[in-house]
Amino acid sequence: MAFIVPIVEGKGEVEAVPILLRRIAAEVGGWVKVNPPIRVASGSFLNREEERRKYVGLAANKAIQGRGHVLLMLDCDQEAGDRRQACPAELGPSLLAQLRVIRPDVSMFVALAHKEYESWFLAALESLAGQAGLPADVQAPNDPEAKRNAKGELGRLLGRNYGYDDELQRQFTELMSLQQARRAPSFDRLYQWVAGIVAGHSA
Repeated sequence: MAFIVPIVEGKGEVEAVPILLRRIAAEVGGWVKVNPPIRVASGSFLNREEERRKYVGLAANKAIQGRGHVLLMLDCDQEAGDRRQACPAELGPSLLAQLRVIRPDVSMFVALAHKEYESWFLAALESLAGQAGLPADVQAPNDPEAKRNAKGELGRLLGRNYGYDDELQRQFTELMSLQQARRAPSFDRLYQWVAGIVAGHSA
């Protein structure tokens, strides 16, 4: 069985990410064991080497015990190196290279939601229609990752402040169509990675 140790930034992701990873694994016909996510402050993690070493080392030590993988999942709308990084294609490879220098002995993957985790809900919006107060006729935007404030867009659709609603994040993670969410390239990359390691452990 595949084993993943996630590093996440938000309180909501601590609950939502294990659900998401298990759903992806189940959809591709496999199983995945998920370690309780390690939560970090994204600004410190991105900009302070000692913070990266501390938390990557902690995650790697857990992963190596189960011959597993470390998954770093952050929103890709972060300040890194005194400038805002808003593109997974730019920040992701450089960040992964830094993590591999810290622990080259452990398999790692960087998943950057462009621009927020909630962008994936916008990509799968039709599958969430009618849930938690969303209108029954909602349609996903043509480019769900183009919206910088996905939380604000969800709040507008809900008619109330979405903010950092951990319960809604968990609920929408459980309900959203994973195939619709793959309209977001950043989610599709995560989906394919999970599918690949599940297949590798099933072989």
